[in-house]
Parts: sequence; C-alpha cells; structure tokens
Amino acid sequence: MSLYRLIGQFLRRHWVAYSMSGVMLTGIALLIVWIPRQIGHVVDELVADRLTQPQLREQLLWLVGAGLLVYLLRVGWRLQLYAAAYRLGVELRQRLYSRLSHQGPAFYQDRRTGNLMALATNDIDAVEMAAGEAILAGFDGTLTLVLVVGVMALGVDGRLAAIALLPFPLMALAFWWISRHVHDASKLALDRFGALNDHVQETLAGVRTVRALGLQARSEAQFSALAAGAAQASYQSQRWEAAYEPAVGLSLGAATVLTLGAGGWLVWQQELSLGQLTSFSLYLGQLIWPMFAAGWVLSLLERGKAAWGRLHPVLDAPLTVDDHGTIERVEPGPLELRDVRFRYPGSPRNALDGVSLRLDPGRTLGLVGATGAGKTTLLRLLLRHHAPDTGSLQWNGNDLQAYTLGALRSAIAWVPQEAFLFSASVAENIALARPQATREEIEHVARLAAVHDDIVRLPRGYETPVGERGVTLSGGQRQRVAIARALLADAPMLLLDDALSAVDTETEARILAHLRQARVGRTVVIASHRLSAVADADHTIVLRDGHVIEHGPHAQLLDHDGWYARQWRYQQLQASLDAS
Repeated sequence: MSLYRLIGQFLRRHWVAYSMSGVMLTGIALLIVWIPRQIGHVVDELVADRLTQPQLREQLLWLVGAGLLVYLLRVGWRLQLYAAAYRLGVELRQRLYSRLSHQGPAFYQDRRTGNLMALATNDIDAVEMAAGEAILAGFDGTLTLVLVVGVMALGVDGRLAAIALLPFPLMALAFWWISRHVHDASKLALDRFGALNDHVQETLAGVRTVRALGLQARSEAQFSALAAGAAQASYQSQRWEAAYEPAVGLSLGAATVLTLGAGGWLVWQQELSLGQLTSFSLYLGQLIWPMFAAGWVLSLLERGKAAWGRLHPVLDAPLTVDDHGTIERVEPGPLELRDVRFRYPGSPRNALDGVSLRLDPGRTLGLVGATGAGKTTLLRLLLRHHAPDTGSLQWNGNDLQAYTLGALRSAIAWVPQEAFLFSASVAENIALARPQATREEIEHVARLAAVHDDIVRLPRGYETPVGERGVTLSGGQRQRVAIARALLADAPMLLLDDALSAVDTETEARILAHLRQARVGRTVVIASHRLSAVADADHTIVLRDGHVIEHGPHAQLLDHDGWYARQWRYQQLQASLDAS
C-alpha cells in the first residue's frame, strides 16, 4: 500500500472532519480574496474624494471584521484537522503494536528493538503530518492560488496576471529538484535516528555489562558518532527543506518587479487605476502563502513517503506463525510428537530431526542433553513460536495448529531460561497471568517457588518494585519469581526451560519437592542440564544434535549406562565435592 492510498482511506473514514476543515478554508480563501479587492476600492474612492469619514470608518470596520473572522476560521480548521490527524497516529501505533506483539521470535532475528521504537515515534509522526497538515495545506494553498489568480486575471487585469506568472514554471522545476533531495535526506535522517535508538536501547539494557567491562568510554564514543551522524543527516534534510523558501522568494520577487514595471506603465497610460494596481500588488503578496504551502506540502509528503517506506514493511510483514486455528479451548489430553523435524532459517542442519514421543496427561517429561541438543527448540514448538517443517505435534488428538494461539498459550505456563520481569512490584509480576489473584494465593505460589523468604526481606516486601527487567533481583530470585508466576497461572501444561540453572542445589531440591505437589494433575515438561531436576520424571528423553539417543525412566536410563548414566555420575560426584 502506498502512502497516498493510506491517506485516501483515512480521508474516506474521517470525511466529516476534513469536509468541515475544507469549508472553513474555503471561507478563509474567499475572505482573503475579498479583502484586497475591497482595499483597492477604498483607495480609488479616497483618490476620487467620494468617501465621507463615517463611510470610511464603516469600510474599515468591515475589513477588521473580515480579518477577525479569518482568524477564527483558521483556529477552527486547525482544531478539526489535528484532531483527525492525531487519530491516524493513534491508529498506526495501535496497528504497529498489535503486529509486533503477534510476531514470533523469527521476526525479531533480523530486526532491532531501537529501530522498531523509532518507527513508533518519528516515522509515524511524519506519516501523521503528511495525512494532516500536508493535505489541508495543499487544499488551502491550491484554493487560494486559484481564487487569487482568477481574481487577478478576471477582476483586475489579465495582462498583468500573465506577466506575474512568468517566473512560476521555473519555481515548479526548482520544487521538483528539491523534493527529490528532501526524500533521500529524510530517509537517511530516519535511518540514522533508528540506529541511534538501537545503540541507546542496547546500552541501557546491558548497562551492567558495559560497566563491568569498563566500556563506558567506548560506548560514549559510539553514541557521539551516531548522534553526530543523525544530527548531520537531520541538518541536511532541513537544509533541503529550507531551499523551498529562496525558490519562492526569487520567483515572487521577479513577479513583483515585472508586475510593478508593467503596472506602472499601464497606470501611466491610464489603462489601469492606482487602486487596481494596489489591489493587484496585494493579491500578488497573497500568493506568498500558496507558494510556501506548495513547498511545505512537498516537504511533508516526501518525509511521509520516506517514513512510510520504513513503516509499511513492518505493518505488512506476514506473521511468522500463522494463527488460523479454530479451536478456542484446550482440553487436557495426551501430548504426542510424530517424526518432528525443524530447522532454523539459515542453519545448515536440523535443530530437531525425527523426534517422536507420547506423554499422557498429568505426567512429567524430562528433556536433557548437551548444549544445542534441541531442548529449547522442542519447547518453542510446543508454544508455537515456530512451526515444524515436517511431522506433527498433537495435544488431545488435535494438531497444535488447530488451536487458536490465544487458547493454546493460555493453556501453557512457561518459564524460559532467562526469566523476564516487568517494571512493577514483585506481587504484580507474580500475578501477571491472574491480576485478580489474592495476596494469599500469591504468597502460596511464592512459597512453592522457595522465594517467599527472599521477598519478605526486600524493603517493601511484595510491593517492592523490581526495576526494569527485574534488575534489583538476583538471577536466582528472578527465576523463582517466574516459577511462582507460572504456578499461579494454573495452566494444564507447565514448561520449565532450565528454570533452576541460577539457584543452588539445596534451593533446587526444595523447589523440586514443592513442584512434585504442585504439578499433580498437570502435564509437565522439564528441560534441564541438571539431571537431578528430571530424576523423578515419568519419562526422560536424551537429545543429541536434534536426535533422541536415549529415552525411558530415570532407573532404566541409569541401567543403560549411556550418556545419561555417565552424566548422572559426574554431576553426583561434583555435588558431593561441592558439599564437602
């Protein structure tokens, strides 16, 4: 969709506001055309000594009243226009937010957060200005130009009007040349602002790492370079936009010189009155606004086109995971994977290759294996962050893709490897999935996650703000708060993705003991590097390079004396050494 089509659709939906603005602008244009003509008439009457003082005062009052009415109409059309244009900005931001929130992880692999944030600010502002001020300024300028030139030609003198318009084709050529450069400069300025946003967002998100590695000076130097580049690009854009003004000034200056020369000669030849020449000069002055409006409109449209060229690929990007399911409710049942294969885009090998398993409802499955074996990938397929290339994943006899994403994900409580906490209190983070939960329910799941004692020691207990991304809590505390949040959701399936990696073995043992009680009746999938976390699972599979190399209960895997048994002995030995 082009920018002009977007604006056209918006105009059709909000035609009342734009029509009212158009009516007000038409009134302004008519008054502006009437005022110089009336002034010329008053001048001729004064020269001919046909005006009495009361008549002069009356004429002046009419002129003042017309000027006051022009002012009121200008205020009115701006209120109508900007109210409508702001609605477009709101609609675009809502569309962008909705699109980003529904995209899967694959969408974000080649897009940066800072640049996406820039789209929601500078780029949408530019599109909003193109749909608002540019449209009405274009209408106002065009209407004023037609009326003024028409009155100049038909109401004053056609010969003078033709002479006055001689420089305008050159101005149009200059506008065309300038607008091309404005578009390129605006796009570069938006791109560089997005890059600057990227750097600031990444630096603030990783400020602890920057400080720990002593990279402050380097980061500041990068910021200075990016800020200077963004400022230079913005400056170049403003320079090109400023070039419209000299083009208008030169054209109107040339038109004024030609008009005064020719008009003075016509007055000398008594073919034109002094009042008519005065009116014509005033009309010529009123052409300043249409000419400036033309430059302003071109500038806004080129900025809007550059911004829309960055924005619409994101708005129109297809969802990385289709949500075409029709089943609105997930009924607990067996989970079954049949010959599932999946490869990440650009990867030379499959992340999962021929994985098959069955897990009855209310049972626990353990996923173990070396780093990169495919444990997290399997959980992501269950969450439908990705879709399998071949094979099927079924829950209660229905393919996962048959469920709506909302229904599927509301039936799954997930604790990822890196727990994410929002800038809210501890209690609000735990109750994220159930905002209506009571304090007793929140404290109950916090005890199950072995984090209650840590919370009550915080300055404000459960009401303590955790800071952005939970920065005030340790890694282990963040993980346990995330586990409490998942338990409070009370979903029929619980996914734990190495969710105990940041806690010590003693705390892990306490949490696992509590989870044995909490997971009764739930289907649980636990991915972990620590085999102690899956020791009491009903069934465990061992993955290597996406393949299942071992599977069975804990005791059976120990008897098999394969990777699982060797890793178990090693971890038990390590735990005993740590304890001593």
